[in-house]
Amino acid sequence: MEATQNKQDIKSFTLEELTALTAQFSLPKFRAKQIYSWLHEKRVGSFHEMSNLPADLRRLLDEKFYINAIHIKKRLVSAIDGTVKYLYELMDGNCVEAVLMKYKHGNSLCISTQVGCRMGCKFCASTIGGLVRGLTPSEMLDEVYTAQADSGERVSSIVLMGIGEPLDNFDNVLCFLNILSSQEGLNLSLRHVSLSTCGLADKIDELAQKKLQLTLSVSLHAPNDQIRDRSMPINKRYNMDRLLQACRNYFDITGRRISFEYALIDGVNDSPQNARELARRLRGMGAHVNLIPVNSVDETGYQRSSREAIDRFKEQLEKLGVNVTVRRELGVDISAACGQLRRQSQKEELA
Repeated sequence: MEATQNKQDIKSFTLEELTALTAQFSLPKFRAKQIYSWLHEKRVGSFHEMSNLPADLRRLLDEKFYINAIHIKKRLVSAIDGTVKYLYELMDGNCVEAVLMKYKHGNSLCISTQVGCRMGCKFCASTIGGLVRGLTPSEMLDEVYTAQADSGERVSSIVLMGIGEPLDNFDNVLCFLNILSSQEGLNLSLRHVSLSTCGLADKIDELAQKKLQLTLSVSLHAPNDQIRDRSMPINKRYNMDRLLQACRNYFDITGRRISFEYALIDGVNDSPQNARELARRLRGMGAHVNLIPVNSVDETGYQRSSREAIDRFKEQLEKLGVNVTVRRELGVDISAACGQLRRQSQKEELA
């Protein structure tokens, strides 16, 4: 990392930014596209490999910039369904996780957007230890590029639902999405991207104005402020009325239906009364509710709801006209839930 301290992260530049940069160096415009292609199509690891650039330009780039790289520190493969969980080590030694899930319609990759998280949700392993820092656009891109190189298969959809709160790293996430969807890069339509947030209402409002056509997934996990206050500290800043108003505005502006994530916790938010209250809250929104059996994390004390309670909750929502599914659990034998592998690795290093 020391060798990069006085250099800029060139892989985090959008094509527009790279074009402006080459203009500063009095280079022809087409050089920006060449460099961008080497970084995001050919995905080279050094400027020396950019063979169609003049030698003096390659030396200049090497003096002023670095090409980010991450490596796979640990790779777990589920014997049940083939899900692959990656523990990636970043250039500064920090670690994040990504999960590659294989479906009939293609491969979906769940990526991290921060090292740690400051949101403090009580049932989540990612937030234990707090926030270290946000990921750069290049680090998020490299989560995707590395998974593709390792699997030998294209990632057809991406979920920003790993470690971290994407909207708490707003500018870097937007830059990542710009590069991810560019025709000269991976060229992945943002309709195949889902962004999960715990409820930063002001940032949802700001995201709506971008009209990016991605799917917004809101981690709701409660039918009222009393329950949500206890498990999700963000609710004290943006209560449910404020959050749901931001969601309605998002739908009105973008036309994109919102998915609400609801982790069922035994004895906390899984009663038939909770289901009825949730249905009232979401009435008229055309929302989709994704029920999630909560993952057991030693430090939280929360336990997942029984199968009977999950089925009962789902049935109650359906009776009240709510579109609802129960998330299919993948990689249960490899701790595929976000934050678990990083937490385990930290414990091993401290032992």
